[in-house]
Formats: sequence, structure tokens, C-alpha cells
Amino acid sequence: MKLPALAAALAATVTCASHKARRGPLFKQTPFKIAHIKPAESKASNFSKIAVALTMGALSLTACGAPATGAAAPSAASQAARPAAASTSSAATAPQAGATASALKPVAGRASAAADSGVKAAPPAAAPIAPVAPAAPAAPAAGETQAAAVKGSTPAVAPIAAQAAVAATGDGSQAATARGWGAVVAGDEFSNTGAPDSTKWSVFKGSGHAGKGVRSPQAWSVAGGVATVSGNSAGTTGGMSAKFAQQKYGKWETRMRTNARDPKYHPVLILWPNNNTSPNCAEIDYAEGSTNTAQIKFFLHYACSGSNFQTTAAKTIDTTQWHNYAVEWTPAGITGYIDGVKTFSDTNPSHLPSVGMHQTLQLDWFPDGSATKPSQMQVDWVRVYK
Repeated sequence: MKLPALAAALAATVTCASHKARRGPLFKQTPFKIAHIKPAESKASNFSKIAVALTMGALSLTACGAPATGAAAPSAASQAARPAAASTSSAATAPQAGATASALKPVAGRASAAADSGVKAAPPAAAPIAPVAPAAPAAPAAGETQAAAVKGSTPAVAPIAAQAAVAATGDGSQAATARGWGAVVAGDEFSNTGAPDSTKWSVFKGSGHAGKGVRSPQAWSVAGGVATVSGNSAGTTGGMSAKFAQQKYGKWETRMRTNARDPKYHPVLILWPNNNTSPNCAEIDYAEGSTNTAQIKFFLHYACSGSNFQTTAAKTIDTTQWHNYAVEWTPAGITGYIDGVKTFSDTNPSHLPSVGMHQTLQLDWFPDGSATKPSQMQVDWVRVYK
């Protein structure tokens, strides 16, 4: 073998080292053919042996040894396991061992092979390669989220405290919260479906207010956490009386709204005397609509007759929106609230009821001879406090 041939062999070695990423195509055929060396040419044979030794030595130093026929290309895992000092070109084309460990961390719903992003795939081998068992996933670094969470997974449920805060906000401002009334001791959240809970309410059946129209149990329905009483065009409507909290003194709060009602249908929240009797005809209407549909009134009835038999207050309000109406009854007097704001007060001892009272909910009809438009009143909850 002459010196030009030796130079060509060394050039092939350098070419191999600088194109390591394309090793498959480069070594489809060997760059020289050892099998064609003729033993008769002894002088050339000596040069050939030297050239072969130099070439093979250079190949081993550059990690470019030609694979045996049919051998599979090295896997990404084996490339990563190779010491970094083996070749400067391998550092540019194969991931470092530490990087590979994190890249191959199993991700739900993804193939681990996808972790070798950015590395050009080796050409297909003649025989299928058995899958390499993935290394145990490394524990996430401190403070690191499980970034590999599967896209579309169910979001975490909001904390219960946060849900409770949203619910309280949705209920609007309440006198119970503003005044610190404490725990609810009785009431109804209307969590059932169908007719009002018969263990909590006595539903009216009979003539309407002042003998006008009809109060029918069928006027009531409960669904979606709300009790609805409907009044039709003929004056058939409804009312009901609480069986709970039949007491003297206490605090009541009710969340209520109406539709764009007919002025002849009046929504009313009442504290009514137990056993329907009271020496002074006591009655506390702590929210009552009138013909003025943009107004709500408070009435404290304290006498059965005469020119002075009640104390009143009125508040302009949109009753088609949810509002919280409350009354506080103590030995010192009676106070009314709308959305936590005081709107009524009477501290005259002679005006106070002398008997126990209980809650009623009514949609009363006051006909005037004109046509009546169907109307509704809805109640979200009734809550009683000590």
C-alpha cells in the first residue's frame, strides 16, 4: 500500500469522526477492503499492515468502529451511558446521562421514547430491538410541579372554605352576619323537591285574604333549592305557616324575590301569633309588597282598632332581585333590616307582642275589578336565630 493510500485511509477516519450523527449511512460499506490485500506483495503487505493498524487505532480513538453486519445501532440509553470523554462529537448529539434520566421519566399517556426530543433517530436495524425497561422515575425536585400531568385531567376541586365563601357572597348581605347572630337554630333551606316539607310547614287551604280568591296547596312547589308560590289570573294563590320556631323573641331572616308582579298580588313575610290569638292583635309584617311594586314595607301591628294601631316604614327596592329581609325581636324592641341594613325600629314597650309568634309566607290577592296578571313569589331560605 502506497503513501497516498495511507493518507486516504486516515482522511476517511477523520470524516467518520466529524459525521458521527450519520454513522448508519456512512458505514453501509467499509471505506477499504482488507480482504483484497494480496499476500504475494510482501513489501506492500508490510505497508498495508501498518496502514491497517494506524487506521484501526484511529477508529478506536474516535469511537467510529464499523459495526458488524446486521448489528443494531446503539440505543439512546446506551449512548447516554457512554462516558463523556469517549468523544467530543457524542456530547453534541447524545444527551448527557443526567439529562436522559429526567427526560425518560414516565409520563402518563406518553411513550417514554418521546423523551429523546431533539436527537435524530438512528436508522432502523435489520432485526427488531427489544424495548429497554425504563429507569425508575426520578423524584420531582423540591417545589417542582408534576409538569407531566396529562392534558385534560380533571382540575383540583376548590377548597371547601373557598366554596363556602362563594356561597355566602351569593346569598348577599345578611343581618345575621352583620349583627353576629350566631348559628341558625331552625328554618328551611328548601332542599327537597315537590311540595313544601310537611314536617316544617302547614300549607293553607281555603279562602284567600279577606275572603278574596283561594289559597291552594297546589300553588306551591319546591325545586332547585327554592320554594315558589304562584298566583293565577283568577286569584288562586297560596300561603303557609311554619311549624318551627314558635317562640317569643328571636331573629328571623328570609331571602325572597318576586317576578315582575301584578300590583294586585302582594308578597308578605309575617310573624303571626301562635294559636292565632293575641290580646293586642299583634302582627309583624317584616316585608310586605303593595300596589307600588317598586317598594317594600314594614308593618308592626300593636292594636286591634283606633287611629294608632301600627308603626310603618317603606323602602324603595327592586323586588325582582333577591334580597334578605330580617326582623329582630327582643324585650327592648323590634328592628327590621334589608340586606343587613336597618330600615325599621320601634322600642315602645306597649307596641311589643305579648305572645309567641311564628313565620308565615304568603302571596295575597287584592282584586280591584281589573284583569289580574299571573304572579310569583320565591323564597330561597328561611333562617331563625336565638
